[in-house]
Amino acid sequence: MSPARRRRELDEDDVRVRPSRGSRPRTKDRPQHEDATLGVVVAVDRGRYATRVEGREVTAMKARELGRRAVVVGDRVSIVGDVSGDTDSLARIVRVSPRASTLRRTAEDTDPVERVIVANAEQLVVVSALADPTPRPRLIDRCLVAAYDAGLTPLLCLTKPDLAGPEELLETYGALDVAHVVVPRGAPPEALLRRLRDRVSVLVGHSGVGKSTLVNALVPGAGRTTGGVNAVTGRGRHTSSSAIALELPGGGWVIDTPGLRSFGLAHVDLSRVIKAFPDLEEGTKDCPRGCTHDEQECALDAWVAAGHSDSVRLASLRRLLRSREQDEDTG
Repeated sequence: MSPARRRRELDEDDVRVRPSRGSRPRTKDRPQHEDATLGVVVAVDRGRYATRVEGREVTAMKARELGRRAVVVGDRVSIVGDVSGDTDSLARIVRVSPRASTLRRTAEDTDPVERVIVANAEQLVVVSALADPTPRPRLIDRCLVAAYDAGLTPLLCLTKPDLAGPEELLETYGALDVAHVVVPRGAPPEALLRRLRDRVSVLVGHSGVGKSTLVNALVPGAGRTTGGVNAVTGRGRHTSSSAIALELPGGGWVIDTPGLRSFGLAHVDLSRVIKAFPDLEEGTKDCPRGCTHDEQECALDAWVAAGHSDSVRLASLRRLLRSREQDEDTG
């Protein structure tokens, strides 16, 4: 082999050293942001978070150190940067405080991915029209299950009583002791406002039930868009496209949410739901492991037979639990 084709031996001059990308050493320590300002998220729009800080609205983005953690309406957050609230100002959310409650749903019952709708609410207001569109008890049941799972107090809000009476629907939920309020069309919702004052409440319901109309009446100047619903199909355009928290005159917050087409319950923990029924919860101690409380071996039948609770109340609980396996459009 000729010298020209002989492989050249390498020496230290041939070593390539990749230049450092920066002179600052890496560290796992995160900044403490001790000077952060506290705020509450009131709206989310395409990666921007409207937050209420000391009576003014501050636009913020999520800091990199939060990673993929979701920030939702109702979250109490710590903010740094420009918190003046001036036009074109932008702050950063660097911390999310532990949540007192979390209202979740899944897209479908078979979907394992849950979506957080609202954080730190106290009350779930299920809005249903008594007619046009007709009530959907299966959807109401699912909303109640979600409320019990999240530890929220449920409230039924019935609209359009001029088209149909509330008696039949209220009889369905009588054994559950769910509070209710009937709001006449066109009248100030005083009875509802009394239930909402000094609390953080979430309004849910499918399109056309009058939810946005209620919000506009409760919060003057809210400007929530309203729209009609097809009288035959009961469907309409979703007039609210995202959740938004609004401060009530006289104290309290109401969170308006987009109109629901479904409310998946794949995430629900039966033990949390049963806690909302203290007269029945103690009777589950003798249930077999993994009991769904709607099967032949369930101990609740014997518990009720012994006089510890009412059979109608047990039947209502089981109806709610069965709603997890039933399509809300079936009734």
